[in-house]
Amino acid sequence: MRLYIHFGFLLLAVICSSRVDASQVTFGSLCSGNSSNRKRECDKHGCGQYGAGRGSRKHMGLDIVCADGATVYAPFDVKLNGKAVPYTENNAINDGISLSGEGLCFKLFYIKPDRYSGTLKKGQKIGSLLPMQSVYPGITSHVHVQMCDKSDPTPYF
Repeated sequence: MRLYIHFGFLLLAVICSSRVDASQVTFGSLCSGNSSNRKRECDKHGCGQYGAGRGSRKHMGLDIVCADGATVYAPFDVKLNGKAVPYTENNAINDGISLSGEGLCFKLFYIKPDRYSGTLKKGQKIGSLLPMQSVYPGITSHVHVQMCDKSDPTPYF
């Protein structure tokens, strides 16, 4: 009986130690032309940091600079979990995708994914940035990164 108890604790220890610590995750390059994941600063349409004011509400994501039409990459090995949209009304940039990987659940907005399901390895193409300038002329075009629980994604960059 004692042997089974010791084996059970050993198995539990192995399972717990093999889990990914999400606090140590760092996003790889998201966008062609911005290998350092430079964040969107402020422009006439607002600021790109988490918590920035948006009228009566707060910006619930982090904006990573990306040119219209640029390739968007998987930041690490990910599972594609379906379509995610930022707006209730349709427009030219109302598309995105929900993803999970490295113990995180997050969404990328303003991109047209090549597909909405399956898996990708780090650095593989997810899709392309939609034409932000056609909806918000003069904005710094960007990928919007939003955690599924709407917590601050900044520590992962």
